[in-house]
Amino acid sequence: MDEYDQLAGKFEQNRAQLRAVAYRMLGSVSEAEDAVQEAWLRLSRSDPSEIQNLGGWLTTVVSRVCLDQLRSRKTRREDPLDDMFVPDPILSTLDPEEEAVRADAVGLAMMVVLEKLSPAERLAFVLHDMFGLSFDEIAEIVDKTPAAARQLASRARRRVQGAPIADNDLNRQREVVDAFLAASRGGDFEALLSLLDPDVILRADAGTTEARGPAVSKLVRGALAVVEQALMFSRMSPHSRPALVNGRPGMITVVGDTLMGVMDVTIRDGKITEINILADIPRLKSLPIPA
Repeated sequence: MDEYDQLAGKFEQNRAQLRAVAYRMLGSVSEAEDAVQEAWLRLSRSDPSEIQNLGGWLTTVVSRVCLDQLRSRKTRREDPLDDMFVPDPILSTLDPEEEAVRADAVGLAMMVVLEKLSPAERLAFVLHDMFGLSFDEIAEIVDKTPAAARQLASRARRRVQGAPIADNDLNRQREVVDAFLAASRGGDFEALLSLLDPDVILRADAGTTEARGPAVSKLVRGALAVVEQALMFSRMSPHSRPALVNGRPGMITVVGDTLMGVMDVTIRDGKITEINILADIPRLKSLPIPA
């Protein structure tokens, strides 16, 4: 095996970790893959003998690429659409217990909150709180002092504390999702209402294409309003089926061979507290459809 193959092999050993960092930073599956590929290109142009800690070097490179990308995002999500943006989900058919330990498995509700952070706050929180990097390492990436990096993470942590917390009982979550799907198909108002927390939030992101327009995206609060919205969606329920969304039970809607929607739910004490729906067809086209 030549030196190039050895380097490629070592990179592959780090790929899953790098993808997890990039996904949490960017909230986009395709952009995360691009960031990881950029790290490989930079590595292939470097002298491996000068890199003492390959994993740390690659994490730093990916983090800087992601930070640049976040900072370069300008008017992608202008108000009022900002509150309705749903990051890319990760879809899988793996067993929940196995999927929950995947590096990519972080709840979509958490990803929504991460979107509200500044680029530097997001980087500091992701790298320190999720991946255990020191503030000295983070300081070099954001070009600040370690104390400033600590403050960035602290500010992010205060905002993230408001993220919905889901139950750990994945079997119970699956039961609630199945019941929600059954009630939607049957148009059962009372059954749907019984599954929802009174203060439930529904966020539906249909994108901003000319064909669909921003008016299709919605942010709905309160159980009664969410039930009414769910009943409006019920015409698509025959095409919906359970799936794992970011490692937790959720739903996908597939018409023919086209993925039309992904629904992620946060369940607390047996009640649905948040629903995030991605119905942006151009973005959905880039996602694989679970079998």
